[in-house]
Amino acid sequence: MSEQTRTLVVMRHAKAEQDGATDFERRLAERGERDAHAAGAWLAGQGVAPDLALVSAAVRTHQTWESLAEGAGWDVELASYDESLYAAGPESALDVIREVDDAVRTLVVVGHNPTMAYLAQLLDDGDGDQDASAEMVAGYPTGATTVFAVEGDWSDLDEAGARVVAFHVGRG
Repeated sequence: MSEQTRTLVVMRHAKAEQDGATDFERRLAERGERDAHAAGAWLAGQGVAPDLALVSAAVRTHQTWESLAEGAGWDVELASYDESLYAAGPESALDVIREVDDAVRTLVVVGHNPTMAYLAQLLDDGDGDQDASAEMVAGYPTGATTVFAVEGDWSDLDEAGARVVAFHVGRG
């Protein structure tokens, strides 16, 4: 990877309870907490160390980030909670990523489906890990996590603008 290569992690929140006072307030299931923790350990094993995390403001994404960070040994304070990611479509989520400061070398985005699955597929340039790309396209269940290499600035990121490095579904 070159000096300009950045790392982007796109993650769907972990398994949540089926009910809550509102959809926004749904909490992670116990399995979700374990799965996010396992995904964090996997990401740390991949050498991922974020400078920033953009996390949907929903309860289950907060909790996913907290378990993910704990499993990876990251500072939970790296998160910026973004209301717009809760209802964002893939293009809007991409716009949020484009606003990230270029001092950020590694970015984690934790959100919801179908947006995270579509975003990951939208970004895939087809030149990365073919097995990981095939797994990603086959399904993006709760806890699904894709690691991308991004050449250039965040503001320039566009469709087919990132290379799939790895794909993982956390199951702890």
